[in-house]
Amino acid sequence: MADFQATLSNTSVSAQKMRLVVDLVRGKSAQQAVNILTFTPSKAAQPLLKLVKSAVANAAKNQGVAIEELYVHAISADEAPTRKWRRFGARGRFKPVFRRTSHVTVTLRQRAVAAQTTAPAAKQTAAKAEK
Repeated sequence: MADFQATLSNTSVSAQKMRLVVDLVRGKSAQQAVNILTFTPSKAAQPLLKLVKSAVANAAKNQGVAIEELYVHAISADEAPTRKWRRFGARGRFKPVFRRTSHVTVTLRQRAVAAQTTAPAAKQTAAKAEK
């Protein structure tokens, strides 16, 4: 089983908000993850949808794996550098503004379908051999 990976760097969504959407698709099949992200009304869902589609395209182009055989094995959203701005307030003070960003990594893995289909056939042949 090969792993297919895609990364997204410095996206303009905080890691905390990205993790809320990441938790929706962790462990799901790739097709199910695309469907969930398509209809999730969050700013974080659109970049994550493009990232999952990119990982699926990597699998299809490099190894010829179909989307039905893939699932989200690992996905993480980590903090990236924060841009620090300031806005001036009353009486000579300033109010800090933090523009938080995040790095996201998606790893897709191919399901072991071949092992499941051969196991019942092996049991049937073993049962015939006993008779």
